[in-house]
Amino acid sequence: MHWTAGRVKVTKIVELDLTGGTRFILPQATTEEALKLPWLVPEFANDQGRLRMTIHALVVETQTRRILVDTGLGNDKQGRGVPAWNGLSTPFLAHLTAAGYPPDSIDTVLCTHLHVDHVGWNTHLVDGRWVPTFRGARYLFGRTEYDHWARHRDEAGAPFDDSVQPIVDAGRATLIDADFRVSDEISLLATPGHSPGHLSVLIESEGEQLLLAGDAAHHPVQFAHPDWSSTADYDAAAAAETRRILFRRFADTPTQIIGGHFAGGRIVRDGDAFRMAMTNS
Repeated sequence: MHWTAGRVKVTKIVELDLTGGTRFILPQATTEEALKLPWLVPEFANDQGRLRMTIHALVVETQTRRILVDTGLGNDKQGRGVPAWNGLSTPFLAHLTAAGYPPDSIDTVLCTHLHVDHVGWNTHLVDGRWVPTFRGARYLFGRTEYDHWARHRDEAGAPFDDSVQPIVDAGRATLIDADFRVSDEISLLATPGHSPGHLSVLIESEGEQLLLAGDAAHHPVQFAHPDWSSTADYDAAAAAETRRILFRRFADTPTQIIGGHFAGGRIVRDGDAFRMAMTNS
């Protein structure tokens, strides 16, 4: 799938496609609750009300840059809190290459945050060592996010040692703040709550906008229920407030939103809440 904003193109590269096994992320989003929102079907839930999500990366291509936003789970990783995420062997890099973006063509990797399902392909295993997957890329990590996980690297399931520290050791990392501009077309928004230093990515070109929200929202069901926070949220109250701010800012505008686990559309007001209106990709 791909989207455009002016002269910038965004392409979604799926690593895993998930249906139904997402209740642990949003426990309030039962099948009964999902079926109360018919606009979720079929893109965001199936006709039984089971939520649909993906683990994916987004390639942002400008006239001069190829930027990979978030990198999924990665192959061969161990110690993940979700057993099915251990020891993966997916064709993600082949799919990236088939889409026209071989790893060596990526010049920047930007991680919205440093959770396990957003940093995995930062590195890959070579002769028993974790080394940068995107050899020519500069990796951008939020400073607040990095500092937090450097202090909590020993938490169960933390991917810091296999997916973040090797980038630093290789001299490929740059720590950034929310006022950092990735390029003329790409700026950042501080969207804390899901993690301490979570960042979203705003693309602006030729009067058009795309918002790469990361995990500020995990699923469009949260448009209808902004207060429903993920079990993975670091600060549920802050995450809910971040969603309300984002939704109010971009609702009923032409801005397309692409989440860290769902495809793109526009946010529209729906009574006292919001819903997703799909756009052509």
